[in-house]
Amino acid sequence: MIRSIRFSLFVLTLGLAACTTSAPVRHYTLLPAQEDVRPQRAQANLVVEVLPVAVPEYLNQPQLVVRQDDSGMLAVLDDERWLGPLDDEIRNALSARLLDHLGIQDVAGLSWLGDVQVIRVKLQIRRLDAWPGKRAQLEAAWTLGDARDPAGARLVCQGRFEQPAAAGYPALVQAQQRLIAALADQVGQDATTWSASRQSTCGLSPVP
Repeated sequence: MIRSIRFSLFVLTLGLAACTTSAPVRHYTLLPAQEDVRPQRAQANLVVEVLPVAVPEYLNQPQLVVRQDDSGMLAVLDDERWLGPLDDEIRNALSARLLDHLGIQDVAGLSWLGDVQVIRVKLQIRRLDAWPGKRAQLEAAWTLGDARDPAGARLVCQGRFEQPAAAGYPALVQAQQRLIAALADQVGQDATTWSASRQSTCGLSPVP
């Protein structure tokens, strides 16, 4: 009888442990999978220095933060996490896109060679909103300046980007990857035109 009771308690303990086992934590990166694209030739006499990216504190945490509806209610997803700090994820994805698709090298932390133009990029993420199964939205501002002339002219730009998102968190992160790619393309275009003429303007209309 005692053995039977002990065995029943043992089985119950195992059952409770199985029920309380937490789901595995999944990690994501904003660096997309390597695409089969033709390598871009580095742009002559133009490189960028991408500074650390400014991200709102409520977003810059290990967990993915998503919007549950349009009321302002947010959900912090403990089981869905970034592989690295979000500000680093954004900066690395931006830098990779500039090189792979526009041929613009990021020389942050490296020596500047010759008389190459070094355009300093300062990026501020204002919003990175995500509605699972619906869409993802990015609002950002960026400042371009001559790294060799810190007190010189500046070009200040801003823009809003949006991408549809299919169901599931992997699809949501892919939508955010596309947002960063669109942002990088715009930053690269602005850096290219501004390096050619300090009279150039931003390629996007200001965010209202």
